[in-house]
Amino acid sequence: MNRAERLGGILEHLAERGSVDVEDLVEALGVSPATVRRDLQTLHEQRLLERTHGGAVAINGLYELPLRYRGSLNREQKLRIARAAVAHVSDNATVALTGGTTTTEVGRMLVQLQELTVVTNAINIAAELAVRPNIRLIVSGGVARAASYELVGPLADDTLAQLNVELAFVGVDGISSGAGLTTHREVEARTNRMLIDRASRVIVVADGSKVGATALARIHDLARVDVLITTREADADELRAIAAAGVSVETV
Repeated sequence: MNRAERLGGILEHLAERGSVDVEDLVEALGVSPATVRRDLQTLHEQRLLERTHGGAVAINGLYELPLRYRGSLNREQKLRIARAAVAHVSDNATVALTGGTTTTEVGRMLVQLQELTVVTNAINIAAELAVRPNIRLIVSGGVARAASYELVGPLADDTLAQLNVELAFVGVDGISSGAGLTTHREVEARTNRMLIDRASRVIVVADGSKVGATALARIHDLARVDVLITTREADADELRAIAAAGVSVETV
């Protein structure tokens, strides 16, 4: 396990429990106590947690794992999802992407297609696609969110309101039959809702850990979703309930 994976693992434990201790992390990560303490100090200096005697606690009550540490988690699952997602895209299409680690992988695979128009509010996705001659890139304005690299707020909403796209790939922090699509921050939810409303078809891309989960802010109802692409690890009962709501479910 490399350093980025360790830091991501620590933050994932923190997101689930609200606090962590050195002994538990040593067992979970398979590294020495000294390594865990150094990693905790690194995250403390980045203001991602608060050190305590023997461990750490989340700084905020509602904890969101920063994108730079999410990228190394479940990457093989995200790649499988991305491959399935790109199969829905034809050459010359107009495609939209929200921010997120899974949509980032979708964006990377879109470059194999010809003459696409891609709309995104994610800075990191835009940076990778801007140099591709076969991609016509449209980036929304807005205020950048450090945790997700997304441009959000009224400027982003106003830009997206002027556009029409054939297909939107949407990343979420939770998707469930009861709560629909959700994310951690309400301002991000509003911008993603606008992007969904401008799309003819909507495909949610989310690994199995997101299925059945509910985050703070509602993005949209399941009625607006055409396809969910997720992994075989997803809760089977929840997938059946989502399919019963009219969503086509693909597991990879």
